This record gives sequence, C-alpha cells and structure tokens, in this order.
Amino acid sequence: MPQLDLREQLVPPLTISDAAHRPVDDVVARLGSGMDGLSSAEAARRLLELGANALRTHRASGWTVLGRQLRSPILLLLLITAGLSLFLGDATNSIVIGVILLVSVGLGFTNEFRAERAAEALHSRVTHRAVVVRDGAAREVDVTALVPGDVVHLSIGAIIPADLRLVTAKDLLCDESILTGESMPAGKDPAPVAGAAALGDLTSCLFMGTVIQAGSCTGVVVATGGRAEFGRIALGLGERQPQTEFQLGLQRFSYLLLQVAVGLTSLIFLANLLLQRPVIESLLFSLAIAVGITPQLLPAIVSTSLATGTRQLAKRKVLVKRLVCIEDLGDMDVLVTDKTGTLTEGRISFTAALPAGPGVSAGELLTLGLLATESDYAESQASPVGLNPLDAALWAAAGAAAFAPARYERLDVIDFDHLRRRTTVLVSEGGGAARMITKGSPEDVLALCGATPASVQAVLDKQFDAGSRVIAVATRAADGLTAIGPADEKDLVLAGFLIFLDQPKATARDSLDRLAELGITVKIATGDNAKVAEKVCDELGVLSGGTLTGAAVEAMSDPELAAAAREASIFARVSPEQKARIIRLLRQSGGSVGFMGDGVNDALALHAADIGISVDSATDVAKDAADVVLLDKDLGVLAEGVMEGRRIFANTIKYVLMGTSSNFGNMFSAATASVVLSFLPMLPGQILLNNLLYDAGQLAIPGDRVDKEQLLAPSHWDIGFIRRFMFLFGPISSVFDFATFALMLFVFDAVPGEFRAGWFIESIVTQTLIIFVIRTRRVPFFRSRPSVGLVCASLGVVTLGVYLPLSPLAGVLGFDPLPVPFFLALLGMAAVYLVLVEMAKLWFYARAAQQPVLPRPAGVRRRGQTHRIARRAARFSTAKAGPLLHNRGPGRRRGRTRAQRPSHPGGS
Repeated sequence: MPQLDLREQLVPPLTISDAAHRPVDDVVARLGSGMDGLSSAEAARRLLELGANALRTHRASGWTVLGRQLRSPILLLLLITAGLSLFLGDATNSIVIGVILLVSVGLGFTNEFRAERAAEALHSRVTHRAVVVRDGAAREVDVTALVPGDVVHLSIGAIIPADLRLVTAKDLLCDESILTGESMPAGKDPAPVAGAAALGDLTSCLFMGTVIQAGSCTGVVVATGGRAEFGRIALGLGERQPQTEFQLGLQRFSYLLLQVAVGLTSLIFLANLLLQRPVIESLLFSLAIAVGITPQLLPAIVSTSLATGTRQLAKRKVLVKRLVCIEDLGDMDVLVTDKTGTLTEGRISFTAALPAGPGVSAGELLTLGLLATESDYAESQASPVGLNPLDAALWAAAGAAAFAPARYERLDVIDFDHLRRRTTVLVSEGGGAARMITKGSPEDVLALCGATPASVQAVLDKQFDAGSRVIAVATRAADGLTAIGPADEKDLVLAGFLIFLDQPKATARDSLDRLAELGITVKIATGDNAKVAEKVCDELGVLSGGTLTGAAVEAMSDPELAAAAREASIFARVSPEQKARIIRLLRQSGGSVGFMGDGVNDALALHAADIGISVDSATDVAKDAADVVLLDKDLGVLAEGVMEGRRIFANTIKYVLMGTSSNFGNMFSAATASVVLSFLPMLPGQILLNNLLYDAGQLAIPGDRVDKEQLLAPSHWDIGFIRRFMFLFGPISSVFDFATFALMLFVFDAVPGEFRAGWFIESIVTQTLIIFVIRTRRVPFFRSRPSVGLVCASLGVVTLGVYLPLSPLAGVLGFDPLPVPFFLALLGMAAVYLVLVEMAKLWFYARAAQQPVLPRPAGVRRRGQTHRIARRAARFSTAKAGPLLHNRGPGRRRGRTRAQRPSHPGGS
C-alpha cells in the first residue's frame, strides 16, 4: 500500500467535489491509502501534519473570559463615572472607583474562569470513537484522530465524522438537511457522479455532521475538521447557543432591573437639576445610583454556582453539555424513560429457544437466529463487541460455539429499522438453495406468517407474562433469489421464539422512590411488549396509571392522547414518531418534561423534550440530541442531578432576592436623601464601594446549604414574585436608613463626612446580615443553618465595612470619625431590623402560599432547528489533543460496521 507524503499528494488538494466525480480506486490512490487503510505510523504522521479532526477548542482561555468581563454594561457605567470624576478634578473619587472596577472585574474573571476550567474538565472525561481500518484490521479510534485516507465503517444512526468518499454502501439513506435543508433523506451510492453537481447531488459522498438514516457503508476520509464542508459553514457561523429557560429568566430579571434603574436615576437627576445642584455632580451621583441598584456580581454568582454544580455532578457521573443545563435538569417534573438499563440491569442473557412446531429443534432455531444477524458471521462469533445487546446475547449462548460460519454464505440482508422492527437475510448453506430468514418483534414477524395458532399465542403470552423479552424467527425457501427487499418479506413460516431475560435492577426501586420524593412522575416508553413492561413495573412496586400501546396512540387525536398520556404510566411498542408526539403533548400540559433514551429511535423524543438525557454508551444521534449525559445509566444518578439543579437555582434566587431588595432599598434611600439634604448622602465612590463589599460577601452563597423542602419540587423564574419581594423588603430597609439619617442629623449633629460614615456602616451591617433571614423560609439558625463559608464571608464583610471608616483610609474615602454611642445605637437598630424582616418574611410567604399556582407555559425553551448547525458543530471540537469533545455533550461513540447496531424489537 503506497504511503505518499500528504503534502505532495494533496497539491492541488483533493476536494470532496473532485472525489465525488472520480472512481473509488482513483480517490483511494490519490489519498495514499488502500482498502486495508493506513498504517498506524502513517496516520500519526498525517495527524501531526494536518491537525486534529476538530472545529474548535474547549481549552479555557483567560483572555476570552477577560474580554467578556470588559464588555459588561455595568463596567461601562463604572468607566464613565471614573472618567467624569477624573475630568472634574476629583482624583480621589476616580481612584476609588478605579480600584472598585479592578476588584469587580477580578472577582468576575476569577469565578468565570473557574467555571470555564470546570467545563474543560467535564469535556475531557468524554471521548468519541469511530471504527476505522488501521494496519489492515478494524479498530476503534478517537474521532479527532481521523485523517484523510482513513477507511471508516458506518451504519444506521451514525453522525458522519468527516467528509467521506463512499467505497461500499448497502441501502444507504442519509439525512443531509443540516447542510442542504432538504427534509427527505438522500440515497447514496459509490458510483461516481457525472457532470457538474451541487453539494446535495454528490450522491457518492457523505458529509461531516449529516446522519445515516438507514443502511450501512464504508468510506474513505477526504477532508477533516475545518476543511470539511460542514466545518467551513460551522466556523463561519461561530458558536451561537440557544438560550435555556434559566438564561431567559435571568434576561427577564435584567429587564426588571433596567426599568427600575432608569426610572430611579432619571428622577434623581431631574430632581437635583430642579434644586439647582451642579449638573456634573448630579450626573455622577445618578450614575452611581444606577450601578448601585444592579447586582454587579450576579454573573459571577451564577458562574460559581454552575461550576460548583458541575464538579459535584461529575463526581456523581452526570455530565452536562452546557453549564446552564444543570438548572434545567432541576426544573424537570415529568421523566419519560426507556426500560432497559434504567429499570433493568441492561445485561441481556439468552435463556431458551422455543420451536413453534415439531419440524424445528431448539438447536436449529438458535442457528436460524444466528444466521439472521446483520454482521459478519465469523467476526460475530469471535467477538460480540459492537453487536446490539440481543444479538450479543445470542452469540454468547452455549450452542453458538457449534455454529460453523464457513458453511453459510449470506447473499443479501435487509437491515433492521424501527418501522419494520425486524432483520431479514438471504442465506445459502453449502452452495445449496437460498433460504430467507426473518428475525424481529413477535407482532411484526407473526403478521408475515398468516394466522397464528392459539397454542403459539399461548406460548408467547406465557413468556410475556413472565417478563421475558421475545424475538420471533420465521423462514421460507427462496429458490432463485439473489437479492431481497421488503416486498419479499411474506408467506413466512414461524420457526419459533428466542427467549431473553433482563432482570430488574436491584437499585431501581429506591431510585424510583427518590424521584417520587422529588416530585417527578416517571413514565416508561419502550419498544417492548406491554406485558413485559407491566411485569417489570409490578416487580418494582410501581403503581401503574395504565398502558398505551403504539396502536392505541396512533388511533388517538392530539387532545385525546394528551389526556391519556397524563394518566398513563407505560407506553409500549411505540415508534420514534409516537415517542416524540407523546413528549410534545406532555409538555403542552405545562410540565417540564425530561426524556431519557440511548437509541437511534430516541433522537426525536430527545429533541422534543425540555431536557434530553442520554448515556455515554448511547448511539451518535441520541447523544447529539441530549442535554445531559450519564456515565452510569441509573435513575439514582439522575436523581442526584435533579437535586443539584434545584440547589443551584435555590442559591441563585437567594442572591437575586437579596440583591434586589437591599440594593433597591439603599438606592431609594440615597435618592430621597439627595433631594432633602444639602449635600450628597454618599459620594459615588462610597456607593460603589458599599455595593462591592456587599456583593463580595455573597460569593459564598453558591456553597450555602439549601432547605430540604426547596429540593422537593422544581422552582421557576417568577418576575412578579421578585418584584413584590423587592417592593416589600426594599422599603423596610429604607425605613432603617431614614432612622439612621435622623440619628446622625438630630442626635449627633453630624457633618457630611460623619453622616456618610454612619450610613455606610449601617448599610453594610443591615444588608449583609439580612442574608441569614432571607436565605430560608424557616427560622434562621434554629431550623436552618447556613454554611460555614457564608457565615465567615458575611461576618468578614461586616467587619471590613465597620473598619474602613475608622481606618487610616477614612480620609481618602471621604469619611470622618464617628462617636462611640453610634455603634451602640447601631446594634439596637440591626437587631430590630432583623426581627422586623423575619416577621415580614413570614407574612409574605403565607400570603404567597394563598396565591393560585399557574402552570408554567409550555415551550419556554427548546433547541428546535434554529441552532442545528451550531449544536452539531459542537460535536467536532476538542478540549485536549485526542478525544472529540464539545460543549453540549458527547455526540459520537463510534462509526460502525457492526458497532452501534440498533437494538432489535425485544425492547427499548
């Protein structure tokens, strides 16, 4: 096999369009390869020369994070305020604002960079594989290690890892809508394309990012990474992410703050102008109020929460494709899941071959089942790796060792698909007459065999009642046939049933109980028989709300199915389209619906769900459609993820409620005082310093404890609730600010420097300590203990806030010394304030509990088709040299010959 220097052989470069028009042998030769693939050494050399098969990197970039920090609108306000202060000769105020600016950016950068590093660590744990021919033998390699000249094997459900020239193809259909916009799958054939042709007409080629919808193939890699057609488009678009409900909630919250800030600062500025105050001084003060009312470190709080949650989930074998998807996981209140591997062990074993009549022995029936395998007989017997679970169990049976592959020649095969739910092969034994053998779901195979005798149906029902998974095998003579199609699947004679067993998982019952405690309704969607699913649920003690079969689903209108789906617990023998339809209708009822699946037939439902969940061993399409990937297919692991998502949301809302109420109260007090007093109640730099100290103390909130009741049900953004909270607790804060004003003016006869120092200290003390009341609906400390980190951070901020006006920096900051009696009065006011807030909290939540709970609107967030190219492009990115990694979860496990075969219809 020639191993040409790649730089020489690709000058001019071999484009995919050029390859489509050339014969296969010519393309392979120009790529310096052969049907035995490349050698490992040559592949390594090409990888070094051309780079990884990846579109972008997930390495955490400090410069990128810093750039995002510098684009903050809050930062722009700070820069304008500092610049105006410096221009007006107020160097002290400008320096103070500059220091605050550096600290704010530094805190934000540190926390966001930690979140980026957490995401990088997450991606490095997931690798994606492809089956290639290297050194003349098939092996799995990381997808990013593919190079031009590699020979790749692919089958149904595979996402094409690079631009390929077809070498062989069998009944190959490819979904190219992501590139061409054509909804119908395109037929593919290795024959060279004649004449000029558009991208969609290059039928002899497969393109990176497209999906094999049917059939199987072998292809040679022509272009990788950004040189592929899909790569060029994706890199041109950049990486635009669809917003989740959590992000939309933050956005709505930002609009609320913007409205309040604009209204309040405009009134302050106009009022000061009417009072004939200096224009520049009024403008600076108004800008400080606008900045002060904004929770400056909200992005850092959210990033810290999500990064902490990511690390915790990764320890529990839960990987999220985007950090913000963690909160969406906690939002889930309905979970539709498959049965195999979640409720059952997922280790399928062959238990018996039951002939349907006296003419076939158990050994012969097993042989027929082995013959109806899509993969090469000799390879399957040698190693079951890559086979679907049922075929793997069949080849592992004791009798399979006696099977002699050399005796049989497979003339043709109709691959399994999820509509027919069966595989059919045309086989000749010892060069004799051809025989057609069909293996698949009993219902579909029996439909091809004429009337079913009562005795046969009784045997089948008995196995279903016992919870066994059953595959039917039928056959007929096919003299004269050399090829077969679906139309030939008729007039079959039932040979018997192959019986498999998948035991219920020992931990499944506890996992289901945990999900029930979290307020999550679990429903089962399976390709298995209804009786088998009901048997498993019965053994696990699951109270069934009823079963819907695929036939019943098909017969129902949308309103009828929506009502039935809410009540039903099991959906059996459902097609991919029916699963997606069920998910869509469940979402319309107002719930947040999660779907857990790992097969090709689950991709539509994963896309339709609010939160798609898959596993690391899933097919390409399933992982590509999912938001969350479990390294362990266990509902208990999923429950941990749900709890973590709810904990993150609860802690985020703590900061939001704290920030809006205290900031609004303080800025309202400042606005009022600026109009009443003859001097500014606080200088712009003092306002910003106060806000920064307060925010810095709240950085410990992400690690705070969360009350158990906050984890038992999903919570959603409620801007009306936040607004009511702000307008109740903000004025309470202002009342004590006004009391401080009165104390300073009428008791201590304070000058401006003393006044500002007194209010600065009172403001820091009250708005920081209130976190211990607002963080819980329970009685603080006695029934709900804060984390040690939050206690230390809050007390540290209070201590620093009290110290600064008394420190050597007091003069620089514009503070004058305070009399000792002030601090005694401060203790009394702080105690009364906390008691009053606790009473208001009890009243507020009691009143909120009486409000009617409206269902959450369906369809708030969905990925849909808007960002399909950007989402698919994320599959082809890398965090480290080697594995293919991306920011929305694992996409490719392997490109397959017999790898990744879809499960046969004994179950889902």
